Amino acid sequence: MQLQLPDFGLTRKVSRFSPEHEAFRETVARFVSKEIAPNATEWDEAGEFPLELYGKAAEIGLMGVMFPESVGGSGTDYAMSYIGATELGRAGCGGISASLMSHSIGAPPIAKLGSKELKSRVLAPILMGEKISALAITEPGGGSDVQSLKTTAKRVGETYVVNGEKTFITSGMRADYYTTAVRTGEKGLQGISLLLIEKGMKGFTQTPLKKMGWWASDTATLHFDNVEVPAQNLIGAENAGFLGIMQNFNAERVFLASGCYGHMLAVFEEALEWAQTRETFDKPLIKRQVIRHKFVDMAMKIQAVRCTIEDLVLRLNAGENPIAEICMLKNLATSTLEWVANEALQVLGGAGYMRGTKVERIYRETKVMSIGGGATEIMKDLAARQLGFDNYAR
Repeated sequence: MQLQLPDFGLTRKVSRFSPEHEAFRETVARFVSKEIAPNATEWDEAGEFPLELYGKAAEIGLMGVMFPESVGGSGTDYAMSYIGATELGRAGCGGISASLMSHSIGAPPIAKLGSKELKSRVLAPILMGEKISALAITEPGGGSDVQSLKTTAKRVGETYVVNGEKTFITSGMRADYYTTAVRTGEKGLQGISLLLIEKGMKGFTQTPLKKMGWWASDTATLHFDNVEVPAQNLIGAENAGFLGIMQNFNAERVFLASGCYGHMLAVFEEALEWAQTRETFDKPLIKRQVIRHKFVDMAMKIQAVRCTIEDLVLRLNAGENPIAEICMLKNLATSTLEWVANEALQVLGGAGYMRGTKVERIYRETKVMSIGGGATEIMKDLAARQLGFDNYAR
């Protein structure tokens, strides 16, 4: 008997999105199937992937998603971001997605706030996959507490002299451009600026970091020792950098949640294939009621995440700014991924504990999703403030 797989919204005849969106889904799915999925295990074990992948992603329009056409992008369409992140997630290797798309958090402040000269010099090679962009905010002494950052940039004539450190930076070793949060003013959020620091600048060094997961993503601590950065590399106005950071949040969190959804699909499908072929006591696992119930529970939770993402994507495209709902979406997606990956690994048993399966890889990658882009606790606190619950805490 042929199994009737859950649709998960991927093959519906009536889509919530346009034919162009569905064509983009098919394009990215083919790209992932050909270029990433067959190599995911090898690249993850190697701790890197070929630089040529950036150019190939640019050729199908993936690098231009969420960038205005005026700067060489393919438009600021949240649905395209959702679709791209989902299909990348189905490859089952979060490290590849993280570094391949690190420009999606590093370059938007340049596109939105950078000078005409900076945009023309920097954005085109990034969106063509010729240069790599990274975002550098987190410091050894603090993550989400941006207002307390200590890296300084002092104006001296036509340059800024930068001193300090950043850590846990995705694409921290291989990036060419680092959109870096620095302190140019007094304490607090009002004294933060964004500077574009470039690879090769004197006094700028990097230390690679080893991680629990996301092995294919190069991550580093950045060291700035009297690094002289041209004043023309200032992104936006001085002491107004937090605005550029804030404008990233919605897109980053939707992209991250969508990647979680793609990972769920990947582990669900791998576990289901295993359950149909693995026999215990002369029966395939799928014949066991307890296993079938696991798949129903997984499908139920995955569908809930999909529906929530698609609802918010449509609202964002309509011009709404549902910050509380996006915070809750991120927590829903990350916690559901942890649960689904755990159930999928349980289905595979010992085989799921072996390196080389999507289930094993995603299982150890799940925690970073609930930390990056705003930790679970930060998301709850922000949602509470947006919903007005703080009024009852005084």
